[in-house]
Amino acid sequence: TYVKYGDVVYSPIIDEGEADIILAFESLEAYRALPYLKKGGIMIANTQQTDPMPVITGAMEYPQDIHAKLAKKINLKSVDALGLAKEAGNIKAVNVVLIGVMAKNTEIPYEKWIETIKATVPEKFLDVNLKAFELGYNL
Repeated sequence: TYVKYGDVVYSPIIDEGEADIILAFESLEAYRALPYLKKGGIMIANTQQTDPMPVITGAMEYPQDIHAKLAKKINLKSVDALGLAKEAGNIKAVNVVLIGVMAKNTEIPYEKWIETIKATVPEKFLDVNLKAFELGYNL
């Protein structure tokens, strides 16, 4: 998914070398997304590994040391988002943990993020999502 914002956005697509920030929910996806990161950009990558079908079938091995290899090339923030989501109270809050890390690396004020979470998350999930955001933001 691509997100662009600004005074004028001509296309929703982000070409290679244009992304200011990349959020990767899985280690191999971080590696696959690398060409889209612009020079000086930030990649925020969950340390979770999910085996793709070629690994499951034994046709390939899961690449080793992805985060270490990426960290040598780019500004990488590796995050155990699954562990932090569990700490927040729900493993489905992985995305909000990563958004918290991202929020800390944008010019958007902290209060706007909290206001948006409160406006969009159903009440029964609000506490978990706010805690997940805080855990990511405070890394």
